[in-house]
Amino acid sequence: MIIRKFYAIVLAVVLSTAYSFACTNVIVTSGASADGSVMVTYAADSHQLYGALDFKPARKFKTPEMLKVYNWDEGTYMGEIPQLMKTYQTVGNMNQYQLIITETTFGGREELWGGGGIMDYGSLIFITLQRARTAREAIEIMDELTQKYGYPSEGESFSIADKSEAWIMEMVSKGDGTGSVWVARRIPDGYICAHANQARITTFPLDDPDNCLYSPDVISFARAKGWFSGEDKDFSFSDTYNPVDFGGARFCDSRAWSAFNILCEGNFQWEDADGKHSAAASDYLDYAMGHNVKHRMPLWVKPAKKVTLSALANVMRDHFEGTPMDMTQDVGAGCNSVPYRWRPMEFEVDGKQYVHERAIATQQTGYWVLGQAREWLPDEVGGILWFGVDDAATSALTPVYTNVNAVPYVFAVGNGSMTEYSPTSAFWQFNKVTHFAYLFYDRVAPVLRSEIAYYEQLCLKTVAETDAKAKALLDKGNRKKAVKVMTEATSGLATHLMKRWKELEKELLVDFMDGNVKVKDEAGNYKMTVPGGDIPASPKHPAQRERWLKGIVNDHGETLQVK
Repeated sequence: MIIRKFYAIVLAVVLSTAYSFACTNVIVTSGASADGSVMVTYAADSHQLYGALDFKPARKFKTPEMLKVYNWDEGTYMGEIPQLMKTYQTVGNMNQYQLIITETTFGGREELWGGGGIMDYGSLIFITLQRARTAREAIEIMDELTQKYGYPSEGESFSIADKSEAWIMEMVSKGDGTGSVWVARRIPDGYICAHANQARITTFPLDDPDNCLYSPDVISFARAKGWFSGEDKDFSFSDTYNPVDFGGARFCDSRAWSAFNILCEGNFQWEDADGKHSAAASDYLDYAMGHNVKHRMPLWVKPAKKVTLSALANVMRDHFEGTPMDMTQDVGAGCNSVPYRWRPMEFEVDGKQYVHERAIATQQTGYWVLGQAREWLPDEVGGILWFGVDDAATSALTPVYTNVNAVPYVFAVGNGSMTEYSPTSAFWQFNKVTHFAYLFYDRVAPVLRSEIAYYEQLCLKTVAETDAKAKALLDKGNRKKAVKVMTEATSGLATHLMKRWKELEKELLVDFMDGNVKVKDEAGNYKMTVPGGDIPASPKHPAQRERWLKGIVNDHGETLQVK
């Protein structure tokens, strides 16, 4: 997402730049995952984005047509390009051949923004998904589209993965409508990568096409602009096109650091051209907090153990818990340990500049996904886009097979919008429950986490059963029935989720209304003043956080003190 703010942060010196605080990606190669699948997460974070799942069936055209291109962020008409005679089916950020493409915007050099062209980053993703079968083919097509039709977007990091490979590709516009310059690196099998609105690729091998691809002018273009003058082998994409500063580290790369910290259990191990390395995650905390931006952390690391789907999903629910940036601990978390800070993110007190943290989980998420490509299954069954709406920390993922003939109506485009409430929309239902969680987070969040875990385990069980049924039908040559089985499974789970979250809305209101906590017995029934009556027992009032109380005393204690 491209949500841009301009501001100056004063520390020892003035740092002035543009930051995007939106979107986080985590990439897991097949050798790093517990089941051998390739997985990519993506949180589409925007204060303007509605959480819906785009669905485009495969098509065959009898005569040549033109494809109208609309800017993905704004909906403005950009132009048109020739349509292919055959396109592939897409479900959100994944297609029928298990190809996944997601993104985070890093901005980069302001002088390269805009400058004409019609292929913005969002259109580039979804058009490529309709045309490519593999990650390498996608990289080739993305290059071809931007060179031919121009790339008017800002700098972008793309996650591009198929059932056997995973890549990170970083691209910037040339600023004059003539195309883009870019570099793409294949993530070594057995490793994980992450990016979050800060260019991550620094130096890269110039003669290893199996593992690194780049536009032929990625270095010469920088030389012509006067941004680089060293030897080619020393060229750093990030340092040239998106130099990291306080904001790039604290608001952006800190999220990649946190994902690594969780999945590596505090110990980073990686290998690069200089050999094998090992370091404590805490050794890079100075970088993540923006205090030492020259101390760049590795592009990829080896997880402490094979990553399960559930573990990866939970990374997307992180608020820096257990680190110095833990958003549940300071007085800003209020009485109920709320790990959210409403915008703006920067503020000034007594002439000094301060910031709120930007964690992976955030309130402005429109939708989030976990794309799963499974090489051991046929493409008709192997691709699953696990899809959720609203804040990842308080929402559940539903598996949507990428070869269904329809997506669940609760997620469908057209079922409500950002300015139109719909009682049948999962986005609006989850927002209602989540807003209640924001009031009493320490009480409501554990309930939601339990519900999410139960539902996602149900989904995993259903997926295993559906895989077996669909594959058996495919083996018999009955693709139509296999697609029906997958579609019905996906729809059934989404319906179950919607029903349960509507029940939760009522239960949470009854349980925690007015800051009280109603008392229940071991069976979960409300205790009443009179057995069989309708007046509940006196509610509990949990102790208020001492740090929050001290904040009140420091601010207003003289007036409130009992004397």
